[in-house]
Amino acid sequence: MPNIFSGVPFLSRGTWQDTRRVTEILRKETVGGVLLLIGAVIALIWANTGWSDSYHALRETRIGPASWHLDLSLGTWAADGLLAVFFFVVGVELKREFVEGSLRDLRRAAMPVTAALGGMIVPAVIFAFLNLRGGADALNGWAVPTATDIAFAVAILAVIGSHLPSALRTFLLTLAVVDDLLAVTVIAVFYTDEVNLLYLGGALIPLALFGIALRRGFGAWWLLASLAAVTWWLVHESGVHATIAGVLLGFAVPVARQVGDRTIPVAEHVEHRIRPLSAGIAVPVFAFFAAGVTVGGFTGLANALTDPISAGVIAGLVVGKVVGIFGVSYLVARFTRAHLDDELSWVDVLGVSLLGGIGFTVSLLIGDLAYGAGTVAADHVKVAVLCGSLLSAALASTVLVARNRAYRRITAAERVDEDGDGIPDVYQR
Repeated sequence: MPNIFSGVPFLSRGTWQDTRRVTEILRKETVGGVLLLIGAVIALIWANTGWSDSYHALRETRIGPASWHLDLSLGTWAADGLLAVFFFVVGVELKREFVEGSLRDLRRAAMPVTAALGGMIVPAVIFAFLNLRGGADALNGWAVPTATDIAFAVAILAVIGSHLPSALRTFLLTLAVVDDLLAVTVIAVFYTDEVNLLYLGGALIPLALFGIALRRGFGAWWLLASLAAVTWWLVHESGVHATIAGVLLGFAVPVARQVGDRTIPVAEHVEHRIRPLSAGIAVPVFAFFAAGVTVGGFTGLANALTDPISAGVIAGLVVGKVVGIFGVSYLVARFTRAHLDDELSWVDVLGVSLLGGIGFTVSLLIGDLAYGAGTVAADHVKVAVLCGSLLSAALASTVLVARNRAYRRITAAERVDEDGDGIPDVYQR
């Protein structure tokens, strides 16, 4: 695969080195979460100043060829187009996990997989309970609090978890990956009004060619980008949300390719190349266009937070995720042969369960799909998602910082060998 993984020939040596440094920074888990947060904060500030009209005008600016039904607003391009890049990376991660990762071993994956299911079902039930009187329109947003933002959650764990066990990160990643798979399924099944099977079937052709090209080693970026763009357009025209094309393309990437005696980790290389684009551009720009809601001061904030829809979203994220993830994990460990990793304690799982309440990116997307972008209900969802995610992040940080401090003390104690027998004294007490 000589082209997609090689350098860019028209860049000077110095420029290319600078570009490589930037992309390496963007691959760090903390950076993606920080950029996402910056994009959302800028949008919130802009949308709540005297220049708010210019923000909304920018978001509604339409570009694209009308003849191809692509004269979309910038906000829609961010949600349908750029976010497809994020879901492509999710698809590649899912493929790797199913083929050679933690999801390959069902016994090992049983607890985080069932925890992800619990983390979806319980928030949905809480939301539905609090919005029963609102009728079908209000209940349409039942899936908003079911999603976990993998970029935000992993970024927070990376920042505060310098001494936390690696098994905790594995648990969170498996949980978040399954959560993403469930979210994609929900979007495809419940938030697709009408499907044009001709276009959807047609998307399988460039999708298959995309996978074949990678399997055969045809890695020219222009070929792969063209096939991906055609696949995305056909899925978009079919009526299925266009981000599903990103997941399908991610699944089409082979995990590895055998060349003679060498095994080339194709999925790893592809993810390595695309992740900076996802973390550095796609997700922050989406957050910028999705999070900009004009609150209307304290009165507007109060109105938003007292809306049953907002209450359902916040309760689902902050309470439902914890009850679903932690509760199901405990029940699975109690009544089946699955067990918690020896490195972890149940307090660690509680911290990860709280992190699961950070539902930023996908929750905002589902909110717009459920209620329609720009509606009062969708704006209230944005306020609720922001508040619920921040509260969950704060609570999770409190628990995990304390656990990180405890593990740091354990690590320090393991280094002490005062009697010089080669065995850390902590194991002799």
